[in-house]
Amino acid sequence: MISVCMASFNGSKYIELQLESILIQIGSNDEIVIVDDSSTDDTVAIIENFNDSRIRIFENLDNIGVIGSFGRAIGLAKGDIIFLSDQDDIWLPTKVDKIMSVFLKDLDVTLCLTDAHIIDGFGEVKGETYFKRRQGFKQGVLANIIQNKFLGCAIAFRASLINRILPFPSYIPAHDMWLGLISEVYGRSFFIDEPLFSYRRHSANVSSMTHENLIKMLQWRIILIFQLFRRVVINLFH
Repeated sequence: MISVCMASFNGSKYIELQLESILIQIGSNDEIVIVDDSSTDDTVAIIENFNDSRIRIFENLDNIGVIGSFGRAIGLAKGDIIFLSDQDDIWLPTKVDKIMSVFLKDLDVTLCLTDAHIIDGFGEVKGETYFKRRQGFKQGVLANIIQNKFLGCAIAFRASLINRILPFPSYIPAHDMWLGLISEVYGRSFFIDEPLFSYRRHSANVSSMTHENLIKMLQWRIILIFQLFRRVVINLFH
């Protein structure tokens, strides 16, 4: 069973197209788990208008942010393989099949991610793919603490990681960095060097393509190292 986990917030402009691109690829027993983070537009109405039993929507009473919303969605997921999805991207038609084939062929793979076309608010492709801009993907805990290569909306992972991932620690910079590092510690990641979705970048994006200042980046990495060490120790005794 596949669970697609999405955090939505004021996504009415693009979410319909994204959901259409996902629903056509998943089976009748799969699901899309959406946690809406107190949208003030008609995002929830658009989702409900699909009237598709595969879509399960949960509304936060208060705005808890993207990390908390993704954490809630992952905790509610029922699938064996968890795909993460942004509300404003577009999945290419072969994304699910190609990622699932990796998990089926190699049981040691705990996380899979793919490259992506970068598109603007109008859907126009902009330059090189995401990972070509970032000089490719690198495995390893240390390498990804130094320079994170895990992109949340590019990720799918086995549900066996959930108990190690959740709850997300406080003050981590991003859920995708945490997911990737946990997979590197307890399993193995696999990168498909092919763009399997369109990654939309526009003025309302939550995440940024630019770097924070050096002090902030160092603070985040210290927090990540501490929380990762803490989680490993906790898991040793449970």
